[in-house]
Amino acid sequence: MAIEDIVQKCQRLYEDLTFSAVSAWKAREHGRKAIGYMPIYVPREIIHAAGMLPVGLMGGDMEIIRGDAYYQSYICHIPRSTIEMGVSGKLDCLDGVLFPSICDVIRNLSGMWQIMFPEKYARYMDLPQNFAPDVGGRFYREELERLRDDMSRLSGIPLTNERLLDSIRAYNRNRRFVEALYDLRSEQPWSIPTAELYLVLRAGNVLPVEEHTEMMEAYLTEAKQRVRPQLDNSRIVLRGAFCEQPPLALIRALERSGCYIVDDDFVLGSRWIEGDVEEAGDGLTNLALAFIDRSVQTASMYIGTRKKGEALVRQCSKRKGEGVIFCAASFCDPALLDQPMLTKALDSAAVPYTEFKYSENTGQFQVIKEQTGTFADSIKLWGQP
Repeated sequence: MAIEDIVQKCQRLYEDLTFSAVSAWKAREHGRKAIGYMPIYVPREIIHAAGMLPVGLMGGDMEIIRGDAYYQSYICHIPRSTIEMGVSGKLDCLDGVLFPSICDVIRNLSGMWQIMFPEKYARYMDLPQNFAPDVGGRFYREELERLRDDMSRLSGIPLTNERLLDSIRAYNRNRRFVEALYDLRSEQPWSIPTAELYLVLRAGNVLPVEEHTEMMEAYLTEAKQRVRPQLDNSRIVLRGAFCEQPPLALIRALERSGCYIVDDDFVLGSRWIEGDVEEAGDGLTNLALAFIDRSVQTASMYIGTRKKGEALVRQCSKRKGEGVIFCAASFCDPALLDQPMLTKALDSAAVPYTEFKYSENTGQFQVIKEQTGTFADSIKLWGQP
């Protein structure tokens, strides 16, 4: 399949706020169920092992009417658009929703969801704050046990350890191709435009993992063979969009302003675990320890005694980033409260940076484009803004 065909398919999936791909998957076999999950990390392997489809929910660019009645104006946009999709019937294809521990807003959204849709499964997933394997690891494994039992009851399929290990293998393969795409973009950013990479990643929110992996493999093969012009852009690391996602047009505007995005935190839940989860032994223990030992560092993640910003500096070095752009959703407390500690680490490492805020329904990008274009030019001219 040609790159253009892959990207067009992914764009259709991205724009489809009725989740028709999920409905079509369920219709192909009687009794199938789909479980939604909010951004950041959920163990999709457990949902998959129960024979159900994990569906990533990342809000949507839409007119919000009823959703605004449930939340104050000074919080981020994603919960309001999620409520809007729920009350308008766009999420009727889901048989339940998981709400991982991201922030207080998502915690409140989980409670509202239980009240508004009492006939649907809903669960708030706590994450460990202690990363000692015998403390946080034990706590998280017990959380996964409860989730396993819930998913098995909901699907009617016994969730055996062997089924879970098979699902872990499927998602390990998926993560390897995600990492391969990020590696190639870092090496040759002109070969994989970030807008295309983003669409390919977002397709994994609604496709079965096996189908998504095949799509990424096909895209990677085509990208390696496709000759695209190389521009004299600055190599930029993007941070702050770990939960609410920027509009696709904003990503394109950044690239057109003279930035090669060589690393980002888009669709972070699909690559939260760095490396493979162990594929033998007890599957739940393997998932718990992978979370404890190899989670990415982000604003919603407690890192204990480790120093904030060190991981970002290391990633800049790994991806040969020349500067950092903080691209955070408006009113996103975790990202905005994290930013001063990250900028302090960048100052110490002499890495230039700039920042702006957005919401998922932002429509005007000229000011942002001018700001990031000036930042990219200053790096090329003087090495710092």
